Amino acid sequence: MRQAPNKKNDYQKELEDILSQLQGKEKPSLLLHACCGPCSSYVVEYLASFFRITIYYYNPNIYPQKEYLRRKEELSRFIGEFPPAQQNSVTLVEADYNPEAFYDATHAREDPALQEEKERGERCRRCYELRLAHSFSYAETHGFDYFTTTLSISPYKDAEKINEIGKTLAARGSVLFLPSDFKKKNGFLRSLQLSKEYDMYRQDYCGCIYSLRNREKSGEEK
Repeated sequence: MRQAPNKKNDYQKELEDILSQLQGKEKPSLLLHACCGPCSSYVVEYLASFFRITIYYYNPNIYPQKEYLRRKEELSRFIGEFPPAQQNSVTLVEADYNPEAFYDATHAREDPALQEEKERGERCRRCYELRLAHSFSYAETHGFDYFTTTLSISPYKDAEKINEIGKTLAARGSVLFLPSDFKKKNGFLRSLQLSKEYDMYRQDYCGCIYSLRNREKSGEEK
């Protein structure tokens, strides 16, 4: 007997179900891991009326440091100018920048095969796990109700892996994971529109030194 193919989880539907339950209630707190301003734009617009949002900028993968700082500064500028962020008191917390944490977590420095991988591979999965685990720990320590990440808004990121990691972490503690596939419902398109409207810097590689090298080799842009 042929087995039916596995169906992918509908994380957008899961998110919508949670938001419908929160409608009209007191806002819970949400720690929103973010990688940059453009990826945060639509997510903040979408979620600010449902949650008290603190954006958590933890990205030790970003290379070089000047790129890390440029993305952080652009995110901070956007939050200060974006009405939904201002009206809903969205705040920004920056974690320590320690690139060694990325290399230790991914082991890519010792493995040429990991260095050459395209996005969505094992190197990226380990990077998702590092940043989500750090965000989860911060959320637990500071008493947040939920945590999630903006990463799923990118068509280059694996939403299945991101959500699996988030749910696994949440099962270990007291903070709920907010499932997402923010690229759905034209979320990615809306992020492009907002980036243009607010004249935001949009990077042309994911962040790590290997994604930069691979982009330069291929001549592609994000």
